[in-house]
Amino acid sequence: MSKKRLSGKWLFWGMVTVLAMAAIAFAFRPDPVWVDLAEVSRGPLEVSITEEGKARVKDRYLISAPVSGYLHRVMPEVGDSVSTGQTLTEVDPMPSAILDARSRAEAEAKMESARSALNSAQQKVQAAEAEARFARQELERLESLQSRSDNRFVSEEQIEQARATADRAQAILRSARFDQEVMAHELEAARTRLEVSAARSNGEQPKERVAVTSPVAGAVLSVVRKSEGVIQAGSPIAEVGDPAALEVVIDVLSFDAVKLQPGMEVRFSGWGGPELQGLVRRVEPVGFEDISALGVEEQRVQVVADITSPIEQWQSLGDGYRVDASFILWSAEDVLWAPSSAIFSSDDQSWVFLARDDTVHRQPVQTGQSNGLKTRILDGLKVGDRVVRHPDRQLDEGVRIRAR
Repeated sequence: MSKKRLSGKWLFWGMVTVLAMAAIAFAFRPDPVWVDLAEVSRGPLEVSITEEGKARVKDRYLISAPVSGYLHRVMPEVGDSVSTGQTLTEVDPMPSAILDARSRAEAEAKMESARSALNSAQQKVQAAEAEARFARQELERLESLQSRSDNRFVSEEQIEQARATADRAQAILRSARFDQEVMAHELEAARTRLEVSAARSNGEQPKERVAVTSPVAGAVLSVVRKSEGVIQAGSPIAEVGDPAALEVVIDVLSFDAVKLQPGMEVRFSGWGGPELQGLVRRVEPVGFEDISALGVEEQRVQVVADITSPIEQWQSLGDGYRVDASFILWSAEDVLWAPSSAIFSSDDQSWVFLARDDTVHRQPVQTGQSNGLKTRILDGLKVGDRVVRHPDRQLDEGVRIRAR
């Protein structure tokens, strides 16, 4: 009887000890780690580069002043339609300089001098005409004598000498007439300078004006010089172009630009209208330095793309409008993918923490293309598997978890 009582006593205390140890183990068991879980799915996946771009008119024409003069006010406003050859404004010739008293006296003296020179040239012309007339008559007389039957009084040498004298007289007459014309032009120039000066202007409008016209049909993109005033030849006045012929210019990081090729698909969004389709036309071969919003120096490259969507979808898009351009590097309609935030690397191998019941297990995976949010899974997972997003150092093989 005592043996049975002793065995029961040991059994009781053994059970108490086991329960106590189990309670202590349960009390000191680590709490489960709170995690975010995501399911592995199948669906479309696209890899793209998105940058900010700007729409601009392809062919722009900067209209400049053809001559120096006084520019009249440019009437068309920005956005107004213009036709080929339409006059935008006019340029008057520069007015003559004002003559002071001394300059006027000099101009009058030059005019009188030119008039005297003209009178002298006219007298020389009259003298040359008389000489030429006498030489011609003498030649005709000698030739008349020579034509008679008795040719004893006029020799051939006399005829040649008279002919040379007549030619020389004609040459002197022509020179005198040329001098007369020169003197007449100089007199006219002196008279014009004196009469068409600002000091004697009668307020009449200039007879000659140079019209500034549009070289193409389109719209006014900008007006550089709106108000009237003196303008120098070559100074810009306005810019015109066809707003229906738009292209998009995107500044891309040089690291990403090497992945782009002409003919690559691009989508435009974020401009206030529907998503538009386009194609890359040119990747500039020269880069430039730019400062980011955070003050970081970046090497960027300009990429030019054409809009291929119907113009009805983007007719409200204008020159200088901002757009978001997404270059499609790779796309597929049905692939197995997992969140990129669930994948981590260790020992040159990609891993995920796979959730099973209330614990996690390290699972090696083989990955493919990634767009930063989703990553293609080639091997290691299946549809419906749950993986831990943003795993931290608390997780390890067999660690208990609790989903948020």
